[in-house]
Amino acid sequence: MPLLLFAEDLEREVLLALAPPQRINLPSAALTSFLVDYIEDLRNATNNELIHAEQVDLSSLHSIRLFATKWVDNAPPRRLDMIVLCANTLKPRFGKASLTRDGVESNWGINYLANFHLLGILSPAIRAQPADRDVRIIIGTCSGYIGGEINTLKDTMSPLPPGKEYGTSKLALMTFAQAFQKHLDAYKRPDKQPNSSRVILVDPGLTRTPGMRRWLSMGSLWGLFVYLIVWPVWWLTLKSSSMGAQSFLFAAMEADLGRGAGGKFVKECRERTFLRGDIKDERTAKGLWEFSDKQIEVLEKEGAARRATEKKEGKEETGVSRVSKESKSDGVKRPGSRRSRND
Repeated sequence: MPLLLFAEDLEREVLLALAPPQRINLPSAALTSFLVDYIEDLRNATNNELIHAEQVDLSSLHSIRLFATKWVDNAPPRRLDMIVLCANTLKPRFGKASLTRDGVESNWGINYLANFHLLGILSPAIRAQPADRDVRIIIGTCSGYIGGEINTLKDTMSPLPPGKEYGTSKLALMTFAQAFQKHLDAYKRPDKQPNSSRVILVDPGLTRTPGMRRWLSMGSLWGLFVYLIVWPVWWLTLKSSSMGAQSFLFAAMEADLGRGAGGKFVKECRERTFLRGDIKDERTAKGLWEFSDKQIEVLEKEGAARRATEKKEGKEETGVSRVSKESKSDGVKRPGSRRSRND
């Protein structure tokens, strides 16, 4: 049962190709009326009633834990054929930095930390799949990783180096993907069979998606105006969503990628080599993994304390309002009240 996370226009193209023979879950931040209509449209377009939506907010570590734990906490293990991680955000040049619900800079929190947290919890479910099942974990990335810098991460809510936020988040994601593949390979199955789960990194190239439009317009109205004026140029030079999705479909269905070692990189429907050697560096990956684990532990503790405080305050407010309503509805004179003194 493929598990796909909400992305941009590429998601629909991937779904239309994968949906007919598959059951698909679409995790979303909120189950809105728009999402209900979207699911119905997909079911009608693919003639597949096994498309469902589950709620998860990738900007909240607590929401990710609830979703992933619910998935893992099942006996026997739920069938899982594919995970497609395409979630992405970008702070444009003239845009304001945004934060996740945990107070982390959004490039780091959504592009990397959410995927790290999700796969870390889903790891037991992935490793529990039968040895004859070709499980693929497809992670979307882009060429921006080339300009990233992991070694300068700071232990703060905004750990990314200034000016390199997006590229560093993608470089961290790709480094983690290689480390996660080694993590899966190191697991010794009870049946003594080799690992059948493979991580595949996919770069769809320059595609006409909302993210690309946001980057080209630089987050400003005049930038959007220029983007619209030169739209014919973008139409000629950038791929359509359907063309950009081909690399994801290649990673999902190419038989050769289901053989041999995982951790491969696909671009333009071809296997490519990484342009950054430190992606496969074990020392860098170990440091990044430990840094991420520590940060998530701290953030989850702070989030739990914050939720407990909000819950306590909510109960107190509910109790005060209830007492106030009862006192207003009760016509009995109470000692010390203004009415009793006047009487």
